[in-house]
Amino acid sequence: MALRPIDLAREHGLSAQAVRNYEEAGILPPADRSPFGYRQYGERHTAALRAFLALLPGHGHRAATAILCAVNGGEPDEALRLIDESHARLAEDRRTLDAVRTALEHLPPGRPETADAEFTHIGPLAHRLGLRPATLRAWERAGLVAPRRDARTGYRTYTPDQVRELAIAEQLRRGGHGLERTAEILSRLRTAGHPDAVRPTLAAWQERLTARGRALLSGAAALHAYLERADATDPDQS
Repeated sequence: MALRPIDLAREHGLSAQAVRNYEEAGILPPADRSPFGYRQYGERHTAALRAFLALLPGHGHRAATAILCAVNGGEPDEALRLIDESHARLAEDRRTLDAVRTALEHLPPGRPETADAEFTHIGPLAHRLGLRPATLRAWERAGLVAPRRDARTGYRTYTPDQVRELAIAEQLRRGGHGLERTAEILSRLRTAGHPDAVRPTLAAWQERLTARGRALLSGAAALHAYLERADATDPDQS
């Protein structure tokens, strides 16, 4: 039974123009045409649209589009590679979350020892963290922290919050994270506020990762159904 764009769109609350746009983008295979030139869709197009919409929550629009374009272009291995990339990103995000948890768990309770002071200098801080001052200067160049300068002496000064951030950075370094990844994690912590305020957000972060994981599974199931139908209707298949 031939379906019009509006018929295909109605199931998902889309507009007929959205369906036509998806076809033009390669998300749907090319439609057949009636003797009068009108688009005619079938079950394969229905399965393709369901697969695309199922892929969206886990992969995002760009990756989901690329996956369907690869499938419709006869490149299933490319589609699988793109799916692998999304799973790899999720796995890396899980490792980042674990790294933040580990770093926070290994921090001493309460505020840093310097909480009663306005700032601390690089020497005492390096000693506290078991590092060399040269390491802290290298971390500064890498963007992990931006200490102020004492107006009188020109020495680097670190606020209590920066001391705690560098303690987190040291834990991440011990966990095998490089400077670029550590800088990214510290940036996330700053966005959330003081590290103590991050702890309540970790559960929500975990929930988002779990939702992405489930969305990837749902997308995979819908894509598998589409691939099965595409294989069954491929004229090149014997």
